[in-house]
Amino acid sequence: MADPIRFLMCPPEYYDVDYVINPWMEGNIHKSSRDRAVEQWQGLYHHLKERAIVDLVQPQKGVPDMVFTANAGLVLGNVAVLSRFYHPERQGEEPHFKKWFEDNGFTVYELPKDLPFEGAGDALLDREGRWLWAGYGFRSELDSHPYIAKWLDIEVLSLQLVDSRFYHLDTCFCPLAGGYLLYYPPAFDFYSNQLIEQRVPAQKRIAISEPDAVNFACNAVNIDRVVVMNKASDELQQQLADLGFEVVQTPLTEFLKAGGAAKCLTLRVTEPIAVDVRANAIVRSRIVHLEGHLLDSGLINRALDAIVENGGSFQVLNFNLGEQRHSHSSAEVKVSATSELMLEEIVSQLIDMGAVALPQEERDAQLEPVEQAGVSPDDFYVTTIYPTEVRIDGQWVRVQKQRMDGAIAISQTADGLVAQCKLLRDLEVGERVVTGVGGIRTIRKDERDQKASQEFSFMSAGVSSERRVELVVEQVAWELRQIRDRGGKVVVTAGPVVIHTGGGEHLSHLIREGYVQALLGGNAIAVHDMEQAMLGTSLGVDMKRGIAVRGGHRHHLKTINTIRRYGSIAQAVEAGVVTRGVMYECVKHNIPFCLAGSIRDDGPLPDTEMDLLKAQTEYARLLEGAEMILMLSSMLHSIGVGNMTPAGVKMVCVDINPAVVTKLSDRGSVESTGVVTDVGLFLSLLIEQLKRLTGPYPVKVAV
Repeated sequence: MADPIRFLMCPPEYYDVDYVINPWMEGNIHKSSRDRAVEQWQGLYHHLKERAIVDLVQPQKGVPDMVFTANAGLVLGNVAVLSRFYHPERQGEEPHFKKWFEDNGFTVYELPKDLPFEGAGDALLDREGRWLWAGYGFRSELDSHPYIAKWLDIEVLSLQLVDSRFYHLDTCFCPLAGGYLLYYPPAFDFYSNQLIEQRVPAQKRIAISEPDAVNFACNAVNIDRVVVMNKASDELQQQLADLGFEVVQTPLTEFLKAGGAAKCLTLRVTEPIAVDVRANAIVRSRIVHLEGHLLDSGLINRALDAIVENGGSFQVLNFNLGEQRHSHSSAEVKVSATSELMLEEIVSQLIDMGAVALPQEERDAQLEPVEQAGVSPDDFYVTTIYPTEVRIDGQWVRVQKQRMDGAIAISQTADGLVAQCKLLRDLEVGERVVTGVGGIRTIRKDERDQKASQEFSFMSAGVSSERRVELVVEQVAWELRQIRDRGGKVVVTAGPVVIHTGGGEHLSHLIREGYVQALLGGNAIAVHDMEQAMLGTSLGVDMKRGIAVRGGHRHHLKTINTIRRYGSIAQAVEAGVVTRGVMYECVKHNIPFCLAGSIRDDGPLPDTEMDLLKAQTEYARLLEGAEMILMLSSMLHSIGVGNMTPAGVKMVCVDINPAVVTKLSDRGSVESTGVVTDVGLFLSLLIEQLKRLTGPYPVKVAV
């Protein structure tokens, strides 16, 4: 004969909403009726007493949420795992629940004090006794799951909660008899939903609507084929009835004000367990080291946010705060995830931020051979803009030709091993590619130190339409003058808006005066530049009067046709057909340019490279050695150039569209800035400032 079902409840003698620790409590401080709460609790109590044994724990003053006994701990057999409450407001409940467990013969296990776990609120046994579903993300930490698996000798399946309204697993997830599951899918992340679908057949998954979810339909008590809950829609009741379940509704609205309902008010202390169940918790962990101005640069916050946002959990093992303003801080962080794949994705992002493995955990990079030209082995490490090193045979090797979105190819040369970034299409058979995230580190300049030391500092990464354009222009002019006079390299990426806004003459001036060493763009900027030079219009608009001219819509095609007749832009310049403008200055001053074609191009010009792969290669070649890139109103080409450019190259992206400059600033380079303004205005101010910078450099006053 089966053992009777037993529940633990706590009378609501001291229940009230005294504080706010979840969204349901907001606006409900002291708005719960004590009499109505007692009446509703009694209703639930009697429904359960008819079907099971209900034990009571003595309520205590000062802990109003003790009524929610689901959070007392987790019970299986004669073992109880005591809760470690996340919020201080509830931590006073722990000794009272511990005493009840011990007084009733349970062996009590306690988690480390700094490892939150909130009992059966975040841990629900499959009703067939096959495994334990465990939630994390708001109240319980992922790192608690291996402890639970070991102590209860059961497989633990970890689910990440992503909707703060459903802060405990039992608010949105209810295993039912017969292997059925009542749940609200939007409360979970993608990977958790995948896991649920893998373990529970489609015919046994009961996905509820949001109206039922916010009425806490999932916060139900299941006793055999009976489901006791606060409220259910007619549709949900019918769905459960069709599956052989009886729905018992008992109003619990006073407890919803604190974020709980039927399940929260009960702890089942007799649970089924399959005889062949064994401990298993799929949690992978790795320790990483962070160093720098972790607090004032915001690095530690960004790192910890990245862990959580990508489905992981963390524990800060050590944090050494720098004692002086210029001192570095350091931290050792244990990163946990529910799979190796998820862990590698998180660690990859941390590596991009400059995190490294601890010395005792350092290992060589994993290398896999290229077996098909242009195809990488699976799980290859995707490169970033930051200088990178890989560990091979115990030695750190610097990666050459750093760029974003490539693979790291390792080849043997006469001079030894060479590591370099390569696009997938350029991989060759015989090379080896770095896979996984072991044995990789990026070299990041300390952001605070860099901001303090560089003249480019006040233009550090960010986007603002309110930033004074004059200040940015002054700094860009200063940098341009420095780079030119020391023989450096500036690359300009420009779109046709430069011409349409009247900026063509200013860009021509920059080229003529030696401030530009390469020009990147598309078919359109060259067409409209030469249309203006030859016909005085841009897109058929008279550039002097600002009005469309009759037949002007054909001018760009006439321009293309003329250049095609001469065979190239250079030949048209030499023939005296093009006598001014951006392309004219490039030809006359031997400034290399690359025009990358697209599907919308008219003509195109004979100089436009319509082979996209060749255009990308030429762009990359012209970008080599650049110290500064001016990105002038060309979203497509600017983003492409940004992906090809390593960290350390100063970039200025000017566009009237904030989305463009935001996209570039998201690369995270502290040497870059976005300026939301009219590109023609920017260029005119830039030329004015450059003209003021004559003779020796004046002393630069620190900003």
